[in-house]
Amino acid sequence: MRIRVGLVGLGNDWEVRHRPALRALSDRFEVRAVCEQVALRAEQAAREFNATAVEGYRALARREDVDAVLILAPQWCGPLPIAAACDAGKAIYCAAGMDFDPEQACWIKQQIEQSGVSFMAAFPRRHAPATTRLKELIATRLGPPRLVFCHRRMPAEESSGAHLHLVRRAAMHELVELVDWCAYVIGRPATSVIGMRHRPDAPHEHADDDYQAMNLQFAAPTAAQASAMAQISCGRYMPATWPEAMSFRPPAALQVACTDGIAFIDLPTTLVWFDKAGRHIESLESERPVGELLLGHFFRSVTSLVRNTHDLEEAYRALTVVLKAQQSEEEGRRIELECEESPAGKSIDDPKQ
Repeated sequence: MRIRVGLVGLGNDWEVRHRPALRALSDRFEVRAVCEQVALRAEQAAREFNATAVEGYRALARREDVDAVLILAPQWCGPLPIAAACDAGKAIYCAAGMDFDPEQACWIKQQIEQSGVSFMAAFPRRHAPATTRLKELIATRLGPPRLVFCHRRMPAEESSGAHLHLVRRAAMHELVELVDWCAYVIGRPATSVIGMRHRPDAPHEHADDDYQAMNLQFAAPTAAQASAMAQISCGRYMPATWPEAMSFRPPAALQVACTDGIAFIDLPTTLVWFDKAGRHIESLESERPVGELLLGHFFRSVTSLVRNTHDLEEAYRALTVVLKAQQSEEEGRRIELECEESPAGKSIDDPKQ
């Protein structure tokens, strides 16, 4: 069985992740249409896959020869391609990030729930081979996580006007995925969050945060087990023109202290862990690339007889945590996290509705 897909946006990961994965999984996916705001890129990708270049995400979603929409990069239209896919009853694979404001997030979640379509937020970190192996070790050798430390370095770029919005979206996307990653490793949702950020003194109105951090608390699953804590940070304090500084002694992508050991992950395939027996180094280069693993998971979700709502709930929860962290920083207090129902959504096309 092959799923006929339409691509919305290609983005920076097209050559290194999405294109090779679609090639490798050509027995499962058939690209039928491509929509990209750079017309030349759309035509090139469409020609390579013997597909059609389409002007407009709505026209792509309505095509009868498209079963699923793969949103591979953020476009100027924000979350509207997701809504268009919902209206057309097409399954959605979203690799463009869930960096929406609260009103947009609630509205999009409601659209997906009401449409009944399959939805997957593509979070590469949780599906990386090193993460999969870490979860196995937690269950067998290391024991439950107690402390998780996660830091991401991003280059500081000159930002002004419209470019500032793109920089903020990139940072938001990173934080949402880091929150999801930590919660996935710990195995349960966070119960409270404290947020903080640093904004440098700058002489112009477009100064942006150069460091954001949050502290997440995870309640103990049972009275006999301990609670857990995660510290997540995203720094943009090193200029992009200093590549040597960016690569100097980078911290591990993830550090996890468990009851019976400690582990360090360097994505996507390196895992170093310690227990009473000493140091263990595992290189998982022989595993399938992350892009293939993600699309394979989406294929199973679409072809399953049981609709998967887990991915939507977890993606929405991670976004909510990041938004609550911003509220925490503004109000100077810890914010308790609760599972909240989505309020009645408003149309993003018309803010007055």
